[in-house]
Amino acid sequence: MSTNLGTIYLADNLEVLTGLASGSANLIYIDPPFNTGKVQQRTQIRTIGSEDGDRVGFKGRRYETIALGKRGFRDLFDDYLAFLEPRLAEAHRVLAPDGTLYFHVDYREVHYCKVLLDAIFGRECFLNEVIWAYDYGGRSKTRWPPKHDNILVYTKDPRRYTFNWDDIERIPYMAPGLVGPDKAARGKVPTDTWWHTIVPTHGSEKTGYPTQKPLGILKRIIGASSRKGDVVLDFFAGSGTTGAACLALGRRFVLVDNSPQALEAMARRFAGVAGIQWVGFDPGAHAGDVGPLAP
Repeated sequence: MSTNLGTIYLADNLEVLTGLASGSANLIYIDPPFNTGKVQQRTQIRTIGSEDGDRVGFKGRRYETIALGKRGFRDLFDDYLAFLEPRLAEAHRVLAPDGTLYFHVDYREVHYCKVLLDAIFGRECFLNEVIWAYDYGGRSKTRWPPKHDNILVYTKDPRRYTFNWDDIERIPYMAPGLVGPDKAARGKVPTDTWWHTIVPTHGSEKTGYPTQKPLGILKRIIGASSRKGDVVLDFFAGSGTTGAACLALGRRFVLVDNSPQALEAMARRFAGVAGIQWVGFDPGAHAGDVGPLAP
């Protein structure tokens, strides 16, 4: 793997995985397509001031919405587990002896994926199921509205793995008056249920890429389960949030995606960041579309 800040591949992830050295990734995070059968799509917009605009903003000012285009991909595989299995087998080989895998999926597939991961990693290597809970979008009137993702956590060796408990960002107590001022000021370590907003639609973090995950989620994972200078691998890299979290926390990264749209989003996101090696893609044509990486 590269000794630079990071390496980004436009390629089939299985081809890249088979070329990586065994034990060379200290942490692996992946957010594969969820096999929903839908087209995952986002419309990119910008707004300009207009007296006749379709949006009302701060102090009643009106704005006109201009659609810049759509980005999307079909989230469907005829045999989802057969697609994942060889990639997860390679991930197990590439993971360092004291490494950890975070596998991000949704409620439709999580139970099948856990059985597959148990077979590849061993049931004894299952560490956690983290629930990322959020609250946005419509609410079904025919069932409990699904408002969470599942993150399965596996270690390579259940007796030896990195977990930086002291480095985890603490969260406020729900009833600070019951724990005393010192504990209330310090906060508490999150449990396996994480309440965290989605990427804000108009926030500086938004790249316009479908299924983009919040930077805060990746920073929590990488901060807890890797050390400074470690290599973090994400072979369903999307908009590159894993890489952004690594840059913020002093980790190196290897990102892989086979979508030119994903690499275009990463080129804009990492504009002006030196020390990244691009393989199979020239970022120069896209890096100027927006400013450099937001904090």
